[in-house]
Amino acid sequence: MRGGLMRGGPLTWISVAVAALFLIPIFGVLLSLTQPGSETWSHLAETVLPRYLFNTAVLVIGVGLGVPIIGTGTAWLITMCRFPGRRVFEWALILPLAMPAYVMAYAYTDFLQPAGPVQSLLRDLTGLSFREYWFPEIRSLGGAVTMLILVLYPYAYLLSRAAFLDQSVCALDVSRTLGCGPWRSFWRVALPLARPAIVAGTALALMETLADYGTVSFFGVPNFTTGIVRAWIAFGDRTTAAQLASILLIFVFAVLLFEAQSRGKAQFHQATNKYQQLPGYRLHGMAAFAAFSACLLPLLLGFLLPAGVLLSMALEAGDGQFGRRYFELVGNSFILALVTAVLAVLLATLMAYGRRLQGGWLVTASHRLASMGYALPGTIIAVGVLIPFAAFDNALDGWLRATWGISSGLLLTGGIAALVFAYLVRFLAVSLNTVDSGLGKIRPSMDDAARTLGARPMAALIRVHAPIMWPSMLTAGLVVFVDVMKELPATLVMRPFNFDTLAVQAHNFAADERLSQAATPALTIVAVGIPPVILLSRAIARGRPGEPGGAA
Repeated sequence: MRGGLMRGGPLTWISVAVAALFLIPIFGVLLSLTQPGSETWSHLAETVLPRYLFNTAVLVIGVGLGVPIIGTGTAWLITMCRFPGRRVFEWALILPLAMPAYVMAYAYTDFLQPAGPVQSLLRDLTGLSFREYWFPEIRSLGGAVTMLILVLYPYAYLLSRAAFLDQSVCALDVSRTLGCGPWRSFWRVALPLARPAIVAGTALALMETLADYGTVSFFGVPNFTTGIVRAWIAFGDRTTAAQLASILLIFVFAVLLFEAQSRGKAQFHQATNKYQQLPGYRLHGMAAFAAFSACLLPLLLGFLLPAGVLLSMALEAGDGQFGRRYFELVGNSFILALVTAVLAVLLATLMAYGRRLQGGWLVTASHRLASMGYALPGTIIAVGVLIPFAAFDNALDGWLRATWGISSGLLLTGGIAALVFAYLVRFLAVSLNTVDSGLGKIRPSMDDAARTLGARPMAALIRVHAPIMWPSMLTAGLVVFVDVMKELPATLVMRPFNFDTLAVQAHNFAADERLSQAATPALTIVAVGIPPVILLSRAIARGRPGEPGGAA
């Protein structure tokens, strides 16, 4: 249904207003380029800025190579091959998404440190003493790349598997008639068709890499995110932090440009037999063992091993503040995640419904601008939000003091309001895409029927659309909830005084080398993230009729 301006107008202007507000962090950061550099900036530029550039580039290149190899390879095996354990791997390979990279870094550091079980067993078996043998250093740039690959490969796995499930059987059948075996069909047909999805998944992983703070900070790898937090918290220099953030924006835009250029104008349309059951190549012997091992290894290293280490640490020592303090942290994290999830779903529903009613370039542009925040690291958003919000708080307080002799205090930055806004900027895209997809599955005839019965647009949304798209709205809320629970850099910079979360608590303990105490809050974050991950896997499996759990 395409309404006029009066019918779709209010929702259209809601979309425009949200997009305008969500551009505040970007403008707040870019305006810093017009300010003269401080002594802190000069010092950083002369000493560590080249190292920031090098380490950030290595992280991007390493993750950009590792994520598509693991994600695409396992997605093809799960989709097209039949081997023991496939049905379990189908959903289990997504579990690393529930494991924040910084939590995995804590677990592997305890597991691989000189006093840990691996090196202790190595010394017992060889009789060598510490430093008499070579052992890779986990707290290094290479270690950070490895942690990020193991956590982020599910992005490529999810989108690649969805693309493989959606591919036409006709193209694969034609390649077989031309003499291509399973692997040649993969390289010459399936992989090129899935390239847009693979590139999109890799781009998501790269943006998460640029956003990471906990892993690189704990491993002592200086890059732009650690530099921004250091300039803000340690030096108290907002201008330098914003200028570093503006350089990091260049990396973000480069990743977005790479994704857009790789996709280009390529479009792939399926022919007949789209929903015919995909051919399952049944593997036996060594081939089945190789496929099983290829799927088990990333799952073992990316989830089972670190989760086991965390559980062992929590049971052995745990958090010494477990009790009232622990439940206070859980409450803080829960409140932030719940408020953000509810607001994100509400805004996403209004924006998606406004696009359905009105459409047009203005709404489309607003959606794209409002979704840009997901590509921005939390440190950039934190700096971009705090600068204008703090200026507003100070200006309002000064005006009230001068006019009425009263103080407003820090209305926005003194509580959780600014932090929730930063979360919304960061994660609205996740909610918007999910809700928009659910709304798109509702036939336009439902809108026409509601209108003929006299229902106004908002009444139709509440009484007709919302009950139908409730699963999509719930999924969107769960994903945002988990993302907020895991988020560290923005929380670390923007949280109110004496207001810690599970993520901050785990980071603080780990920074003080109290890894056993960091295990309890870290394990709680992981446990919260598991159910939405499983639901996400089942939703993808239902996307293709003929697949187990798919539509009939």
